[in-house]
Amino acid sequence: MASRDLPTILRAYRRINGFNQTTLADLLGYDKSYVSMLETGRRAITDLASRRHIAARLGLPAHVLGVTDTDDAEYRAMVQFGDSTVRLAEIARKAGHAVEAVNELWPLVARLETRAAEGRMDRDSLILLAQARAALGVSLGTVLPEERLSSAARWTGQAVRVAAHLEDPAFYAHTLRMHGNELRKAGHVGAAVARLEHSLALSVEPADQGSTLAFLCRATGELGDGDRFDAVLQHYRQLLDRNTFSGLLFQPFTLREIELRGLLGTGRVAEAGRLVNVMVGSPSAPQWRIIERVTTGEVLVAVGESDAAAEAFRDAIQAAGQHRLPHQIQRTIRATIKTGMRELAAEAEAALRRTRRLLHHADLKG
Repeated sequence: MASRDLPTILRAYRRINGFNQTTLADLLGYDKSYVSMLETGRRAITDLASRRHIAARLGLPAHVLGVTDTDDAEYRAMVQFGDSTVRLAEIARKAGHAVEAVNELWPLVARLETRAAEGRMDRDSLILLAQARAALGVSLGTVLPEERLSSAARWTGQAVRVAAHLEDPAFYAHTLRMHGNELRKAGHVGAAVARLEHSLALSVEPADQGSTLAFLCRATGELGDGDRFDAVLQHYRQLLDRNTFSGLLFQPFTLREIELRGLLGTGRVAEAGRLVNVMVGSPSAPQWRIIERVTTGEVLVAVGESDAAAEAFRDAIQAAGQHRLPHQIQRTIRATIKTGMRELAAEAEAALRRTRRLLHHADLKG
């Protein structure tokens, strides 16, 4: 079918089904002699109606025989500009507009998924499908509440399965990195570490390596593995010292938050307390400021600075509500309950209800 050559397709169809030319001619409603001429190339069919008839009788997609329609033309245009759609959605997400990113990606993914279900995917379409799945998964992982984060991991996992067959190590590493982090957020930390280590082994560019190391630091810290966390953090720090930082994850602000979180997770409260008041750089996306505020609040509670901790938590609640990030509010709720700040937990729960109503209304409008 990939040849799009009618004689080749007819001969292959007969061999696969064990037909002779008479049987094929009966199926198509043609004379045997006419089928023989088609198979040998002595006769050619150029009119679209006849090609559409043959495709229908053989149960083949019409595009295999060169029959296109308005839908095909629209699809080709979508593929041509699909890469730009994904890039713009990623820019929106990184700028704190994850809901808008999801709204941009859904129609693209839905169209690509339909095309895939029809078996009509070429390499460019497959690449775009993997890119769109990964971007949608990460955007959903930013806006979904914690109890639904597994769906974000499923989307990024589907991107990994496509990327594994595209013979593009850099892109495969990217999908593994995104999937690993979504797995971590969904609570599958061991599986996340495996994906992230695989991504790191495939990554060549310093920014890609740094992004992977940032996620790997988070995962090893959550596992409570102090030695492993220290080794990964040291690798991250050395890489950052040797290269110009860039992006959301490969920069000093992110390094500081990750170190704070890891020290707390591996039981080194005093070290975290010494680092918490040392501010480095600024966040490159709103969600990282919220994450840093929650982490700072937890460290401050651990070292006995409750008033400063409450201020940090309130900053996180306000910013998460402003940017409609429910699972960041849930992170704050969990942290305030754990630290005994019940009034703050109630404030965060009220903010979560407001945010969910806003997201629900946005879904209805969409």
